[in-house]
Amino acid sequence: MDGLVKLIEDIRARLMTELKDAMKTKNTVKSITIRSVLSEVYAADKAASGTASPSTVASILRKATVRRMDAAIEFKKASRSDLAAKEQQEAAILEAFLPPLLPEAEIERILKEVLATPEVSKITSKGSPQKILGQVFKAFYGQVDKSSVDADLVRKHAQTLLASSS
Repeated sequence: MDGLVKLIEDIRARLMTELKDAMKTKNTVKSITIRSVLSEVYAADKAASGTASPSTVASILRKATVRRMDAAIEFKKASRSDLAAKEQQEAAILEAFLPPLLPEAEIERILKEVLATPEVSKITSKGSPQKILGQVFKAFYGQVDKSSVDADLVRKHAQTLLASSS
């Protein structure tokens, strides 16, 4: 977790530095994109009555990137390639600040450890599939920060491992 805190502090500093550089070079797309994300981060800071947690900041960055990629897809469907290109450019700017995700192999290793724990293995033998999956997620996210993994990937691997263990 300390690594994530340091990483997010570095990202905050890089955002400010990049914003200053974008303003100096009059790169309006970059400065507006970074300002919008910083605005969300500052709002999260205020809501937390101090500094927002590292996972919150990482989540804000990921959601902002996904929003722009989704918007680009919708603009392409509507034959607005100019707006799609703008959204893709903004997403690319934000992707440069995203902290890396946990590799698939590491996710699978942690899930196997979770499934091997007595609490979860006891539930796997007699619980409903949803309850089992919920317990696996609870134990997994107790060890791993949500912002450092792709939730869909975790779900897919958990379901695969549960199916193979049945």
